[in-house]
Amino acid sequence: MSEVNNADSESAFASSAARPLLLLAFMAFLGLVALMWGLQVVASLVGSNTGSANAVDHENNIITLALRDEPPQLNSMKATDSISGVVLGHVMEGLLRMDMQDRLEAAIAERWEVTPERATFWLRDNAKWSDGVPITAHDFEFAWKTVLDPANASRYAFLLYPIKNARAANEGEIPLDQVGVYAQDDHTLIVELEYTTPFFDKMVTFQTYFPVREDFYLSTDGKFGADADKLIFSGPFRMTDWVHGSSLYMVRNEHYWDQERIHLSAINFAYVTSDSGARVNFYKDNKIAYTTLRAEDLDDAMQNQWPLYREQDGTLWYIEFNHREDRVTRNYNVRKALQLVLDMEELVYKVAKLPGYLPGESLFPVWLMGENDYLRKEYPAQKVKLDTAKAREHIALAKQELGLDELPELVLLTDDSPFASVQAEWIQGTLKTKLGIDVKIDKQIFKQRLEKTLAGDFDISTPGWGPDYDDPLTFGDLFASWNVQNRGRYANAELDRQVEIAQTSLDQGARAAAFDRIQDIIFEDVAILPMYERGVSYVIHPEVKNVKRRVIGPEVDFTAAYLEKPE
Repeated sequence: MSEVNNADSESAFASSAARPLLLLAFMAFLGLVALMWGLQVVASLVGSNTGSANAVDHENNIITLALRDEPPQLNSMKATDSISGVVLGHVMEGLLRMDMQDRLEAAIAERWEVTPERATFWLRDNAKWSDGVPITAHDFEFAWKTVLDPANASRYAFLLYPIKNARAANEGEIPLDQVGVYAQDDHTLIVELEYTTPFFDKMVTFQTYFPVREDFYLSTDGKFGADADKLIFSGPFRMTDWVHGSSLYMVRNEHYWDQERIHLSAINFAYVTSDSGARVNFYKDNKIAYTTLRAEDLDDAMQNQWPLYREQDGTLWYIEFNHREDRVTRNYNVRKALQLVLDMEELVYKVAKLPGYLPGESLFPVWLMGENDYLRKEYPAQKVKLDTAKAREHIALAKQELGLDELPELVLLTDDSPFASVQAEWIQGTLKTKLGIDVKIDKQIFKQRLEKTLAGDFDISTPGWGPDYDDPLTFGDLFASWNVQNRGRYANAELDRQVEIAQTSLDQGARAAAFDRIQDIIFEDVAILPMYERGVSYVIHPEVKNVKRRVIGPEVDFTAAYLEKPE
């Protein structure tokens, strides 16, 4: 899912690997709801019979929703964030996709084969762009090579590195025509692999692997993805209007190959706001059909008998340190001191107090699978032993090593949402009280926060990360020295070596052991500090059916949703 913003409790649903764990949590929650309130979880909206045309318009078969931020980038070859991913997930489709049970299934490719040396995808004859032009293998070849073009500066180019010569081309060492992807004909795409990648078919579900048609791309004169008319669509819907910062409107794509799966005539993202309270009020006033909830909204939801759902999120939130030479956070003893005083259980249970959150312990969330079981069950994470006195000793060592009498004020870069502010203030207060360290909080809108982390304009930041494909490597390579999403520029040769094992080995036991070693390196070197794995509580209008929350793909998916009038 890429980097996510901290808009209170927004995130994504878990993959099929997480199903048993999340189902138990969900059922326990439903039982608690019934016991404490004696209410049905799925109930009619209060007053829904008087103005449901706003949130749900049965006559025109339209639902109205809110986006929590302006999409920063709708060029699929450059997009890296979850907001853009939600929009792209409704208007674009790739070779393969995840079904409603989180299983890999055919999409534009009707069949595929992955061997140790290559992957082959056979495209269906009836796949078309939103203007009726056939989608061909050439569109995938063009898109992938453009992603790898150094001039394109795609931050997600590394996701294509399993392709032969992809990394060398992306680093400008060889021409793009030597990259191992080519259209054998209009309906056959051949991918030669740099190394054995048995999960390559899972990777192509991600937006960076979406197709782009060359003639349309060139016709936009460098503005591809900037506006609704600067996009062409391969997915279930097509965007007709985009008022930046205000609204976005998409209608059913009449040329989409899988018409039977699509039921809605349009989706109206009539509001764009990061204010979760405003979104809850929109839902309460029957203006939108879906929203997430904060802890303070749950009582109101119960009293109003809203259709309430809760899932454990699939994402990890963490404190990222800037390891660049000009930052004091490059010093191990500074980082170790913070590890010894920041109590993530306190953050989750006393500060956040949000249902479904888990204190952070590892780079790898609990839902990821290892060899035969959950990875974290096979390889438990190391536990932090909090010790303020020991932390102060590390600060004293850091001052000696840095040649400083006092540490300078640390800049904490964070989102501008209410919960991001609360957790930033908790970090600020803890470091001042326990270590005497001053922290300046730098609040930025989501897009600007992404830019500042990329530029290294921070000492510590509080990003979140969701998976791009269903394999632990989507977290495991995040802090590899070559990964441009490694915003703090952490570098460790042993971690890089373990990432290579996880990338290339066919032995699932060896891969799981490599992930365990990565987990230990992150902990022992204090590369980052895991804060929490998020949970999410949300409500859906009871007349909107078949909505899907995901980890793999758009975090909330209305592509197969339909309307059902109450009896």
